[in-house]
Amino acid sequence: MQAIYKGEMNLDVPVARAGEFSPVPLGEKLQVWPPVVLAPMAGVTNWPFRTICRDYGAGLYVSEMITARPLVEGREKTLKLADFGEDESPRSLQLYGVDPYYVGEAVKRLVSEGRVDHVDMNFGCPVRKVTAKGGGSAIPVRPLLLRNIVRAAVKNAGSVPVTIKFRMGIDDSLLTYEDAGKIGEDEGCAWIALHARTAAQLYDGQARWDAIAHLKSITKTIPVLGNGDVWEAWDALRMMRETGCDGVVVGRGCLGRPWLFRDLAAVFGPTPSSGGSEPPDPPRFGEVADVAIEHARRLASWMGEGHAMRAFRRHSSWYTKGFRGSASMRQELMQVKTVAELEKLLRAHDPEEPFPPGAMRVSRGKTAGTQTVSLPDGFLLDRFTNASPPVEAESIHDGG
Repeated sequence: MQAIYKGEMNLDVPVARAGEFSPVPLGEKLQVWPPVVLAPMAGVTNWPFRTICRDYGAGLYVSEMITARPLVEGREKTLKLADFGEDESPRSLQLYGVDPYYVGEAVKRLVSEGRVDHVDMNFGCPVRKVTAKGGGSAIPVRPLLLRNIVRAAVKNAGSVPVTIKFRMGIDDSLLTYEDAGKIGEDEGCAWIALHARTAAQLYDGQARWDAIAHLKSITKTIPVLGNGDVWEAWDALRMMRETGCDGVVVGRGCLGRPWLFRDLAAVFGPTPSSGGSEPPDPPRFGEVADVAIEHARRLASWMGEGHAMRAFRRHSSWYTKGFRGSASMRQELMQVKTVAELEKLLRAHDPEEPFPPGAMRVSRGKTAGTQTVSLPDGFLLDRFTNASPPVEAESIHDGG
């Protein structure tokens, strides 16, 4: 039945051939195989969700973003977000910062306390309230500032690898990804990752994989990872073959579908030399319910049941999307207050209902639409010479 679920765009995509792809090196000690990275997503990629994804396959699973300054100041909420599971390895954390001093101090703390094996840095957030203060995807507009931030992180990380993720630029008239990639390479990053959309695009339309191919063509010494529109395992193979990139970053495609990592592990194969295989069919509703309930339980054990069930509402919508009667089911799911209530509601649905093929490529998470990107007044006037940190841009609300 696999052909039903490949999607019209992917019917002719073969699994990975033996030796076709290589593990992605991450510093001197780590190798990422399959070459797949879970994208950091605010409020989503906490350690309970990461463990659910990890149960399905190998790769690298990055934490949700934490902000440098409150980490340095020891704020309890930020330290909580930096939690890892007891047996979680490698411990991969995404850090957001706009000031080289606080970024350097945050990395120094994370490394000296033995909290992390890898630090990823976010320069792709397109949220208006962030870019309007000069943060997120606005930072690469000022390449000297970007360079100073990345340099501070790498310097204080020591042997812990640092990677960076960014977008193509502000809009089509202000593309910054070439400079960002060169800075990452010059300053000693372990890899660079490009979300192949501009900040103005948000998550609209198709990601422009040709930009990933171009970045790969001008980058000589470090791996390039591609991000954007990996909805099925076949998309990852297509992206790597079409662009020559070294690995893929998976974001919205795994929301409510953590078994996507099982499919990715299948098509790439257990080792680079073994070759891949067809992934199994998607789970039926009963299996989806099992995963959702286990996810909710792990979330409740981490943050307490009341808070966990409120946080889980978005996941409930993602897990059930496309199934028969899912709209009315989600209305009830939005009201549940305990894991027991969640389980009762999900168990009432037909466990044998197949996963709906039409839901395979349905967008989850961010909605469509574009924007005019807001930047601080005068931000572009001296962008090549101004390395001053934007003083009001410490907060971050979402990913890139």
